[in-house]
Amino acid sequence: MDAARIVHADEDAGNWLTHGRTYSEQRFSPLTGISTANVGQLGLAWSLDLDTTRGQEATPLVIDGVMYSTSAWSKVQAIDASTGKLLWQYDPRVPGEYAAKACCDVVNRGLAAWDGRLFVGTLDGRLVALDAATGTEVWSVVTVDQTKAYTITGAPRIVKGKVIIGNGGAEFGVRGYISAYDTRDGKQLWRFYTVPGDPSLGFEQPVLAEAAKTWKGEWWRLGGGGTVWDSMAYDPELDLLYFGTGNGSPWNQKIRSPGGGDNLFLSSIVAVHPDTGEYVWHYQTTPGESWDYTATQHIVLADVSIGGETRKVLLQAPKNGFFYVLDRVTGKLISAEKYGAVNWASGVDLATGRPVENPDARYPDPEKPWFALPGALGAHNWHPMSFSPQTGLIYIPANDLMYAYIDRPQFKASPVSFNTGVDPTRTRMLKPDKSAPAAPVRGLLRAWDPIAQKEAWSVEHPGPWNGGVLSTAGGLVFQGNAVGLFNAYDARNGKLLWSAAAQTGIVAAPITYRVKDEQFVAVVVGWGGVYPNVAGEAARKGSLAVNRSRVLAFKLGGVGSLPDPAPAATFTAVPRVGDDAAAAVGFRLFHDHCSRCHGAGAVSGGVIPDLRWSAFARDGDAWKSVVLGGALKDRGMISFSSVIGEADAEALRAYVTQRSNQSTP
Repeated sequence: MDAARIVHADEDAGNWLTHGRTYSEQRFSPLTGISTANVGQLGLAWSLDLDTTRGQEATPLVIDGVMYSTSAWSKVQAIDASTGKLLWQYDPRVPGEYAAKACCDVVNRGLAAWDGRLFVGTLDGRLVALDAATGTEVWSVVTVDQTKAYTITGAPRIVKGKVIIGNGGAEFGVRGYISAYDTRDGKQLWRFYTVPGDPSLGFEQPVLAEAAKTWKGEWWRLGGGGTVWDSMAYDPELDLLYFGTGNGSPWNQKIRSPGGGDNLFLSSIVAVHPDTGEYVWHYQTTPGESWDYTATQHIVLADVSIGGETRKVLLQAPKNGFFYVLDRVTGKLISAEKYGAVNWASGVDLATGRPVENPDARYPDPEKPWFALPGALGAHNWHPMSFSPQTGLIYIPANDLMYAYIDRPQFKASPVSFNTGVDPTRTRMLKPDKSAPAAPVRGLLRAWDPIAQKEAWSVEHPGPWNGGVLSTAGGLVFQGNAVGLFNAYDARNGKLLWSAAAQTGIVAAPITYRVKDEQFVAVVVGWGGVYPNVAGEAARKGSLAVNRSRVLAFKLGGVGSLPDPAPAATFTAVPRVGDDAAAAVGFRLFHDHCSRCHGAGAVSGGVIPDLRWSAFARDGDAWKSVVLGGALKDRGMISFSSVIGEADAEALRAYVTQRSNQSTP
């Protein structure tokens, strides 16, 4: 694998050489063997069970008949792409307690290949090079300060012999950056910080001096955020690397940057020279970000005709609900329109490139929540979209989800919990009443015309948080969904042409490839990610709410089948302890410290154990051994003794057992 091969990936259609198949990240395959005419003949060719039962978000690579993929806990697999035989697996042995530093499950989205090696980022912040033939570790470097809550879940990219990687952790008070390492030995070559640090210490790059003018207060003490945790794309002709940046840390700008400011480079698309990391241009989608409206969503490069002129454009549908078309040479905004339900802004001013904000959107009333559309999970999250040059449409895994924002009084940063600066326990999202608005909870596959900036067609799913998308020259769009169906649609009109049951919710994006003249379509399946972990009861509606982690591959005439699923487990209520007053204290503690994994209202979304039925809740000493003693830290449940004491632990047990007796197993 070298630069020329990736640059000419369209001429190597049988393989899937890089994360988005090509440097343009279009996730469009020129293969035509499987088409609208014969897709109904698809059947299971093979399946491979994975040894983790957490969220599976990887996009595999396929190179010369071998599939390379990743799974939860940053494991790597090499698989015979025609038979599904596991050739080797690499386990980086991420310490279990690192799960507590991950905002959004212990997922991994994929890897990169170059010159006989594979490159993967691990949850605990390492970048590892492996021998592609054997899975043997060649080198490993730590890319983060491991005393802080940095994680890596995104896939690296390789550009000109450099492996590019970012990180996550903005909810926990870190400062974002993206780095380049030499593929040969792991030597760091450059680093671009996405928010300025302490001005008294000087700035790592000249552009940060200008960025610092857009911040107020002492933001660096809270980290700032802006982590580069997912999207990248590269234009070999312009020799520009593009990446998206994340939310502010904390979300609430009144805490992070009192007095306002744009807070560059939060929620921005940034272009740099890949040789040096030198800044070229940026476009900020959400100035003064205050809602977790990241711009880390999938970036697509395309050449399209606008007004009779062929333009080199960059396309993005970030969390904030607006679809952006940028000139990728200059970063100038060409157009922006709402692609989802949006109430925080009425539109985007094309003259200034800035959103026209709703005055209420920054939740100015300390006693009144702002019910925002989209919510913190966004109108589009990390799940990759796909652009088809054949139809001119881009296919977006979209969501309509509301969230309520209100200031958190007496904010204090926590080392082990979300630092958002907003308080869900003071809104009516967790304690609904008649004054709370009806909250939309929808998931859609939306076909969007990026030139006309309007919907061409859409398909509504039973719920949100559905899989990434693949389009093909066979006229097809493939997507899995939360209810465990892997579907093929007509790319022109959205007609459902084929479906297969996966026995689990699907969030990852599919690929297609060819081995020995046979075309396959493959997808990694396994319910998980942030929505199942945090959304509680909502995550159980419109989803299969069970994890069965596998790789599935389909081909024309495939006759394979999946084993019958095991019967569902049965649960009984845990005897209640404490009184209503104790449970009320536990309610706030739970949503401060526990809900990001164990779900709003103490309802699991189907991946993490549901505490309402936990055997540990039956015994006070056993409960404390876990919550305070860290007895299950190797499984991701760290001790919370740094932020709560014994009385708090018992209040938590009172709330969980109260919920157990209010619920039906």
